[in-house]
Amino acid sequence: MPVVILKDGSVKEYPQPVTPLKVAEDISPRLAKEVLVARVNGALWDINRELPEQAELELLTFDDPEARDVYRHSSAHLMAQAVKEMFPDAKLAIGPAIEDGFYYDFDLKQPLTPADLERIEQRMQELAREDIQIERMVLSREDALRFFRELGEEYKVELIRELPAEAEISLYKQGNFVDLCAGPHVGSTGRIRAFKLTSVAGAYWRGDENNAMLQRVYGTSFVKQSQLQEYLHLLEEAKKRDHRKLGRELDLFSISEEAPGMPFYHPKGVIIWNELIKLWREEHARAGYMEIRTPQILNKRLWQRSGHWDNYAENMYLTEVDDTPFVLKPMNCPGAMLWYLTAHRSYRDLPLRIAELGLVHRHERSGTLHGLMRVRAFTQDDAHIFMLPSQIEEEVGGVIELVDRIYRVFGLEYRVELSTRPEKSIGTQEQWDEAIAALIRVLENRGMEYKVNPGDGAFYGPKIDFHVLDSLKRSWQCATIQLDFQLPQRFELTYTGEDGEKHQPVTVHRVIYGAVDRFLGILIEHFAGAFPVWLAPVQVKILPIADRHHEYSRNLAARLEEAGIRVEADLRNEKIGYKIRQAQAEKVPYMLIVGDKEVQQGTASLRTRREGDVGPVGIAEFEARVLEEIRTRQNN
Repeated sequence: MPVVILKDGSVKEYPQPVTPLKVAEDISPRLAKEVLVARVNGALWDINRELPEQAELELLTFDDPEARDVYRHSSAHLMAQAVKEMFPDAKLAIGPAIEDGFYYDFDLKQPLTPADLERIEQRMQELAREDIQIERMVLSREDALRFFRELGEEYKVELIRELPAEAEISLYKQGNFVDLCAGPHVGSTGRIRAFKLTSVAGAYWRGDENNAMLQRVYGTSFVKQSQLQEYLHLLEEAKKRDHRKLGRELDLFSISEEAPGMPFYHPKGVIIWNELIKLWREEHARAGYMEIRTPQILNKRLWQRSGHWDNYAENMYLTEVDDTPFVLKPMNCPGAMLWYLTAHRSYRDLPLRIAELGLVHRHERSGTLHGLMRVRAFTQDDAHIFMLPSQIEEEVGGVIELVDRIYRVFGLEYRVELSTRPEKSIGTQEQWDEAIAALIRVLENRGMEYKVNPGDGAFYGPKIDFHVLDSLKRSWQCATIQLDFQLPQRFELTYTGEDGEKHQPVTVHRVIYGAVDRFLGILIEHFAGAFPVWLAPVQVKILPIADRHHEYSRNLAARLEEAGIRVEADLRNEKIGYKIRQAQAEKVPYMLIVGDKEVQQGTASLRTRREGDVGPVGIAEFEARVLEEIRTRQNN
């Protein structure tokens, strides 16, 4: 007799085998309609799969992140079923859920077009209306291999061969469509209600350019049409805000085929860059940091000593100097360790907060490069804090305050994750446990909510990651705080303690922006290119109506420039309407329009990017207003 223990502790007994869906029906019709997947004795479970004799049961809906992933994974299967019906020669690769959606990779001779995606989507809708049961089957390895060989599904055969010997091999069947899959799924196609196929792109099998090029079809799905429409609206808004598009239109940066993944910053982009660095330097000086610079290339043996060569070599650029191998630095840490070794340190010297704006190079696959968001050359706003073990919590807390202070300037919200030991790592478990416990204490003593991200720490230590939410509520991982007992040991860093003996310091590695380049890309999209006045490359544009107003405009521009305002005067022989539209397209915060009346009265007519025409303004009053916005870095 099955015994079911619900999340609230209540117990249900059944005289015959029962499924999670049946339990949901007994609780309420609404829950039965909304439940997508179950958690049974801690494991995810199909809602139409019989429960074990003793089951702790939790019923999950779309509100649960794990249920959303299952829903979108089932959506990928629904798409694959439609594709196989319409293109029988298509071979199936993989089709996972991803953030906000799903994809499926197909080996298909015919290139898929937008019209094809519409037809596939239409067939998916028909299959969903048919409400086909999704059934789980378990086969032996031999039977599974035979089954997919007979279907000609060579990618599935390869995946089965690589499964561990003890792995249970499950297949999922919906109608005539069968796929290799660990599951679980949503029970029937009718539960997949609102979806959209968004794009198709090329993708190498298993991300390896030596393998076959597949066609990857992306989509998204929700349980309500209103949720889907809201998401598609955000997608359209994101396209308008694409930093690559705005980077071209606003003349901020470019990427050349001669240097893939290595941005060229144009004069206006450099202005924003310099403002970000100015803020960074001010805040770091205030927080007691000293700044250093270390070489671009360092002997390979240094990277072997640090552990980077064993854990990161595939991302490093190697060169040779005087027949000796050198590495173009992918991070700044070893250089900071060498700096520490240039003098004898006492416990009285610690903590030492050492910052570096270091240009680093990392080899990223060409298919992963993406504007400023994924590059091969970038500047890290790095810092290393060398400290006594007793200073860990205070110093990590100080970094959190610094992150919060800088992010508030941009109006950025964030969430926090704690990442623990990865499989590929160095150091003892005891050291890792001590480091993780210290970070947890800092977060909990500050009352900060955080999510644990198992196995995603740096190879030398656990870390706290800050995920920034932009104006579209998209998440970007930026700041990180990494606690490290390993590199001080490997580089034999010491300080003289109160007892006169040598001791090993602890190191914190941390960034605030992360990569300055990537942070700039995030800000372009966050502000949609309409930067607050202090960041705007051109803060004021003076627009004379006719040639006779040019001299006044030039003098006004000189005055504002002398006061410290970035200003341009548009003296072209164009109509004023055209000049206004151009300034608006360039997202200039303030426009001063000058005509006969303004020249006579020594004023200007103010137009703002947000409000449009404001009316006459005195020059001294306007100058004071702009300077105050710049001084206080108003986020307007």
